[in-house]
Formats: sequence, structure tokens, C-alpha cells
Amino acid sequence: MVNGDERTASEDGKGRLELQTWSDLPLELLELILSNLTFEDNVRASVVCKRWHKVAISVRVMNQSPWLMYIPKSGCLYEFYDPSERKIHSLELPELRGCRVCDTKQGWLLLYRRRNHLVFFFNPFTRETINLPSYELAYEIMAFSCAPTSTNCVVFSIKHVHPTVVAISTCHPGASEWTIVNHRNRLPFVSSIWDKPVFCSGLFYCLSLTGWLGVYDPGRRYWKVLAVPPPRCPENFFVKNWWKGKFMTEHNGDLLVVYTSQNKNPMIYKLYRSELAWKEMESLRGVTIFASFLSSLSGANLPGIMRNSVYFSKFRFFGKRCISYSFDDCRYYPRKQQYDWGEQPPFENIWIEPPRHALSSI
Repeated sequence: MVNGDERTASEDGKGRLELQTWSDLPLELLELILSNLTFEDNVRASVVCKRWHKVAISVRVMNQSPWLMYIPKSGCLYEFYDPSERKIHSLELPELRGCRVCDTKQGWLLLYRRRNHLVFFFNPFTRETINLPSYELAYEIMAFSCAPTSTNCVVFSIKHVHPTVVAISTCHPGASEWTIVNHRNRLPFVSSIWDKPVFCSGLFYCLSLTGWLGVYDPGRRYWKVLAVPPPRCPENFFVKNWWKGKFMTEHNGDLLVVYTSQNKNPMIYKLYRSELAWKEMESLRGVTIFASFLSSLSGANLPGIMRNSVYFSKFRFFGKRCISYSFDDCRYYPRKQQYDWGEQPPFENIWIEPPRHALSSI
């Protein structure tokens, strides 16, 4: 039997519970929930109330746009263009004198000095250097899996010896020599300096001159040309330099390739591994691609950067603006900037990811 006082206390407690709202969630729980939201959902949650707004901003993660690094034809003054701020920063980098840039990842450059066949990593923001064994680089294309400070870092190089044979060279920081193995293809594969390998989900992917896809597993040292036909572009899409104007990258485990033409708007294709097929994408779903011949990057939730766009490695000094293409607006910015990207010099610039406080090192 419940007496009157107990009933009153119970009813009061129930009333207080009924009066509680989502805005009364404990701070720790609210931070946990909001920190696991996507950027878009975080922004939506921030308008619920003043308390949620304050917490949402405190846990909101803003990614940083890559910078476009210009490689001088002579001298040691390197310029870095920040497309989000439309600003140019300069660095004297005498360490790179006589070097060819091969790839970039997580702020590190992979470099080759032809004079002494030296291959090494260099971070232009920290000035750190990590040497690799000497290697004579001819027409090979190179890439690496992750920052050389990681024990999982693998350097990968490929060139075709014959349409049905490729030579693959691998190395890692701390190794005393390169491992070079010839692999046979069931399908013809001719590599090209215009098509850079991409590391995605533990594998190196390479596009051939004609758009066929090869894959190398560094753990198993296994190479295969996939039975994936090149993307089906319109017949009038390719006019000249058709083998040059394509850029491959990855985003969250998805392999993406951008095809360009002087007379047509860019087209984006995504690899569906289970179907062994490339399929055209009408939207990048908020992602931005930064395309250059030496390395293409991708990102999302980038302040000052247009979403659902491709930023190309060409810069208009008037207005300090990168040439870009918006899939939302189906147009280039600035207007009338359709270039034959295959005619652009391939070794004059590269997108690089700066550290969060990069300006302090410049």
C-alpha cells in the first residue's frame, strides 16, 4: 500500500522527468553524440538551441584544404597557393635543388635526384629528411602508401617492359635495397608518366595509357590487370591528348577518376569493385577533388572550398583563384576556362597537405 506522501513524491518525480527535454542532456553525453555526427548534421544540430550550438562548435572538426606547390624551373624559391584563403606563401628549399618531385602524402614529398640516383622523403614544413636506397629512375612512376614515419610505409614504382610484362620495384624506409620483380599480365598494360598510382585500402592502383586498371598488393607481392573496361566516355569526348587528361584519386576507400576534355565538361567515374565496372557519378556528394598530374587528393568539409567540385592545378593570378569545375553549377570557375589539361606541363606543381599550423613554419 502506498501512502499519500509517497504517491505525491512519485508523481512529482514523474512530472520533473516529463518536463526534461533534449536540451537537458548531460554535457558529456551531448559532446559524445555531436562529435560522432557528420559535418552537415553537426551544423543542423547547432541550431537546436544556444547550448547545443556552443557544444556543436566545440566538437566540430574542420578539415584543411591542400595547398598547390609550384616547382620552379630554377632556383630554390617554392610558392604554395592556399585556395581556401587565396593566398600565396613562399619557402626557400635548397634541399630540393636538382630534384624531381614524384609523389606527396600527409605533407611529405617523395623526391628523386637524378645526379646521384638518390631517392628520399622530405617534409617542407618541418625540414625532415628520410633517405631510401639509391635507385635509377627512368620512365617509372612512383607512389607511396603513407607517411615515411610509419612502419607501414611502402614505396612503389612501376614501368612496362613489354605490353604483357611490368617491372615493379618496392622499398621502405630503413631498407638496404629495392626489391625488383617482373610480373606478367594476362591483359596488355602500358604505363604512362601521366597516370599516377593511387594507394587505396591497402593496394596500389594504376591506370594504363588506355585506361585499363592494374592493382598491386604489397603484402602478397601480387600484381594483376583487372578485367575492368575503361570508363565509357562519349565518342566525341576525346579529341587530342586523350591519354593525358585523366586524374585518379581515392576518398574513404572509393576509387575515383576524373576524365577531362577541352571541348566537354569533366566526367567523374567511381569503381564498383563487386561489379568490376566504372560508373559515372553525377555528383561528388559533397567531396572536393584536387587534381594534378603528380598527385590528386580529395577532401570534404573544407572551409572556403566549393563542395562537389574539382580544383585543377592551374591558377589565375588575376583574382588569385584556382580554376575549378562545379558539378552543382555545371560550369567552370572562372568562366570559359576549359583547358586541354593534357597540354599542361606535368611537373610544374603538385597538391600537398599542409599541417594545421603550417603558417608558423613559413
